[in-house]
Amino acid sequence: MKVLIIRFSAIGDIVLASPAIRCLRKSFPDAEIHFLTKKSFKAVTEANPYVNRFHYYDKSVKELLPELKQASFDYIIDLQNNGRSLRIKNALPAKAYTINKLNIQKFLLTTFRLDFMPKRHITQRSLDVIRKIGAEDDGLGLDYFVPAVDEVNWTILPVTHQQGYVAIVIGASYPTKKMPVHKLKELCTKLPFPVVLLGGKEEIEEGEQIASVDPAKVFNGCGKFNLNQSADLVRKSTLVISHDTGLQYVASAFQKPTFAIWGSTSPKLDVEPYYGSSFQNTGHLPIYENIQVPGLKCQPCSKYGNRKCPLGHFNCMEKQDIDLIVAKVQAKLSDLQVFLPKHRTEVS
Repeated sequence: MKVLIIRFSAIGDIVLASPAIRCLRKSFPDAEIHFLTKKSFKAVTEANPYVNRFHYYDKSVKELLPELKQASFDYIIDLQNNGRSLRIKNALPAKAYTINKLNIQKFLLTTFRLDFMPKRHITQRSLDVIRKIGAEDDGLGLDYFVPAVDEVNWTILPVTHQQGYVAIVIGASYPTKKMPVHKLKELCTKLPFPVVLLGGKEEIEEGEQIASVDPAKVFNGCGKFNLNQSADLVRKSTLVISHDTGLQYVASAFQKPTFAIWGSTSPKLDVEPYYGSSFQNTGHLPIYENIQVPGLKCQPCSKYGNRKCPLGHFNCMEKQDIDLIVAKVQAKLSDLQVFLPKHRTEVS
C-alpha cells in the first residue's frame, strides 16, 4: 500500500499532524508512506523515521506532479485542504481523504464570537482522517525528531544554566501572538530561575533587550540556533513558557510542562498543547496550562494572528498577569519536585 500525506505548513501544524504519520506506520507496517510539504520545512520533517520518502516543493506543486504520478499512490491523506492540495488530488488517481479545516466555524468565532467549534483538537481531527483507511490512534501524542548533528552540547550554555532552566519562546508568526518586550522583561525579572530565550533571527534584538534585565540569569538564544537546535533546547529544558508558535507544540512532543500564552488566537480554535490520550502526568497539577486574560470578549480576533490589535488596546497581552505566571511556574516545579537553582541575586 502506498500513501501520500499532504501538510504544507507551518512548523506547528506539521508537528500537530505527526501522530497521523506514526499511527499509519504502526497500523500498516509494510506500507510505503510518502510525505509532501514545502522545501522550507525540510528540517521539521526529514528525520521522521516513519516516512519512506519525502517530496519537497519550492515555488509550485506543479514541479512535483510527474514524480507523484509515477509513485502510483493508493491513498492520499490531505491534512492541508487548500487549492494546492486539491490540484494534487485532481491530478492523481488515488482515493483521497481530506481534513475539515472548519473555516466557516473559525470565521464565525473570530469575527462574530459565535462558537460552533466542535471542541475536537486539530490533531484528533487529523487522526479521524486516517481512521477512514483503517488506522488507529495509539494515544502517544506528538512527535519531533532532532537529528544527532543538531543536538546541543550543554557546554554551549552558561554554567549557571547547565543544571536546568526555564525556556521562554518569545517568537511567533504575528506580533499580536507575542507579549510585548516590556512584559517579557518583567517576566524574566521576576522569575528566580535561569532562563533561556528562544526565537529566530528576527527576535535577536528583542532577545537582547529582554536579556538586559539580568544577563547572568537570562541567556538570549534567539538567532544563535537553527530550528532543530532550538527544539533540542526545548527538550533539555525543565519547563517551557511559549506563545502560540511551533516550539509550543515541540514542547508537547517532548512532554514538557508548558504554559501557553495566548493573545489574538485562542485555545477555542482547538489548537492548544496536545499530549495524547495515553499520557501519564507525574504531578497533581496539569502538565500544561493555557494563560489568557480573563473576560476578554474580543478574543480570539484571528485564526492566524494580526500585525496589530484591531481595537488598538492589545489587552490580550498588555493585561497578562506576570505575577500569576511566575506563581504558576513555581507551583508546577514544586508539584514535580523539581528544584532549579535559584538565581544568586534572588537568593540574596
